[in-house]
Amino acid sequence: MEKVNLTSGFVLLAFSDLHYNHAALFSTILVIYTLTWIANLLLLTSIKVSSHLHTPMYFFLGNLSVVDISFSTVTVPMLLFYVLHGRTSISFLGCFLQMFFLMFLGVTEIFLLSAIAFDRYLAICNPLCYTSLMNDKVIVILSSSCWVAGALHSLLHTYVVSQLTYCEDRLIPHFFCDMTPLIKLSCSSTALAELLIFTEGSIAIIIPFLFILISYVLIGWTIVKIKTSNNRSKAFSSCSSHLMVICLFYGTIIFIYLRPPSNYSYQYDRIVSMAYTIVIPMLNPFIYSLRNQDVKNTLKKLIMQSISHKTVNPYSHEL
Repeated sequence: MEKVNLTSGFVLLAFSDLHYNHAALFSTILVIYTLTWIANLLLLTSIKVSSHLHTPMYFFLGNLSVVDISFSTVTVPMLLFYVLHGRTSISFLGCFLQMFFLMFLGVTEIFLLSAIAFDRYLAICNPLCYTSLMNDKVIVILSSSCWVAGALHSLLHTYVVSQLTYCEDRLIPHFFCDMTPLIKLSCSSTALAELLIFTEGSIAIIIPFLFILISYVLIGWTIVKIKTSNNRSKAFSSCSSHLMVICLFYGTIIFIYLRPPSNYSYQYDRIVSMAYTIVIPMLNPFIYSLRNQDVKNTLKKLIMQSISHKTVNPYSHEL
């Protein structure tokens, strides 16, 4: 058997083994990808232009929007190409660069969701200390730590998997390069890579999840003790959007990564992977904006200003 080198690379099968309407799938994915950009850019613009949204929570949401745009961009343009042309080759270097950025952005999102949970915990459970604890320095340190942790995690896993020996069977039954299908393609020992997934990989997913869970148990206990229904409803509303995003993202991530590679099923994994790489990045800004009155008010003002500028008589300055 021949070891894969930097020039030979892999072949991504995408959906070439399935019978489907290429035009319909291409159009659907393109519409979702376009909405992802529009929705996240609108949320970022709202956060930038509205002074009411210059708070720690929206700073983290801005980071989350950047992650969502980048996350979908790593996979969707190539997927659109695959849908039109079927299977396609990807270089060894390109494959592992894609794998690195996917894991980097995915783990960064996990830690950002934890940072948002911490922010909500302080705001609801310790409102008197919130301003002093969540100052600009703390916000920058927390957000930077999320990005650095994601990069280090991804670098470790990408390096270990890239050191495996890959032989003649270089067909990846997926639409992007991911750890599990690459491990299954290896003809060398994968014990270290699999051990890393179930130790460090599990820690990177489970520890933030437990932190989020504990934060929301404490938040829920505090909300229950709030006497006025109006304040209780407001506190719950500020957390419900975040909980929806957590359930969507963690549900797919746990299904994909927290199981033995021997249980890998590329039919199911491709569908679930489309959810967290394509659909969820589009849904996140809608969930946060449609359930948040401040964001909706800012978006309405932006739309009204845009309409008013367009309807102004272009010759009015000459009158």
